[in-house]
Amino acid sequence: MDAQAPSSRFPWAFLLWLFVLSVPFWWLGAIAGDRLQGKLPVDLPVSALMAVNPLLTALILTYRESGASGVKRLLRRVTDYRRIERKRWYIPMFGLLPTIYVVAYALMRLSRAPLPADPQVPLWLAPIFFALFFVAAIGEEVGWQGYVIERLPVRWSALGAAAFLGVVWAVWHIVPDLQAHRPWSWIAWQRLYSVGLRILIVWLFNNTGKSVFAVIVFHALDGVSFSLFPNNGSHYEPFFICFVTVFTVGVIVFLWGARTLADYRFARPRESAH
Repeated sequence: MDAQAPSSRFPWAFLLWLFVLSVPFWWLGAIAGDRLQGKLPVDLPVSALMAVNPLLTALILTYRESGASGVKRLLRRVTDYRRIERKRWYIPMFGLLPTIYVVAYALMRLSRAPLPADPQVPLWLAPIFFALFFVAAIGEEVGWQGYVIERLPVRWSALGAAAFLGVVWAVWHIVPDLQAHRPWSWIAWQRLYSVGLRILIVWLFNNTGKSVFAVIVFHALDGVSFSLFPNNGSHYEPFFICFVTVFTVGVIVFLWGARTLADYRFARPRESAH
C-alpha cells in the first residue's frame, strides 16, 4: 500500500459517491436506452457511460483531502509508465487478455458452442477500439487503482483487496447489464469474470511499480478483445471467458502468492519484488 494513503479508514465515501453519481446514468439508460441502443460506437448500454464516475469520485475526494496539488498528482498517474521498471511486464500488459479471449474461443469451438460459420474479426478496427476503451479505462482505473485500492485496510491481503474490489465492481455493473437485456445466466458469469479480471488488474498493478498507466492499457484491451470477438462481440460467451480467467487467476495466486500477488515463488533473490 502507498505509505501516504490514509489506510486506517475504510473508503466508504468513495463507494457512496460512486453509486450516487451513477444514478443519473442508470436513469438515462432506463428512459432512453432502447432509443439510443446501437448508436454508440460500441455495443454497450447507454448507462455504460458511467465509466467516468470512478475518476470523478476520486477527484472529488482527493480535492477534499489534499487540494488542487493532490488532484494534479492523481491525474499524472494516467501517464506513469516510468514506474514500469521491469519491461518484461509489458508482455502480460498487452498480451494476457487477448490470449485469454483466443483460448476461450478455441474452447467454444472444441465444445461446439454456437459460433458464426464465417467469423469476422476486423483487426483494422483495433486501434479505434483501443482509443475509445483507453479513454473509458482512464475513467475507471484512476479511481479504482489510483485512489481506492490504496485506501483499503492494510491488514487485507492483495488477493482479498482485489476480490473485494472485484465484487463491488461487479455489482456496480449489474444495472447496465439489465438495461442491455442480458439474461441472468450471462450476467452471473460475466460478473464472476469481473472479479477475476480485477484480481488480474491488481496483480499487474503490484508488479509494475503500481503503474496506473499499465492497468489502463490492460483494461482497455479487455474492451478491444470483447469488441473483436466474432462477430462484433455478438457470439461472446462469458462462461468460457470466466473459465479461462479463473484458471489463470489460480495459476497467478499459486506463483505470486495471495499476500501481495507480487512475490514470485521461483524468483532469484535479487529479482524479488521487495
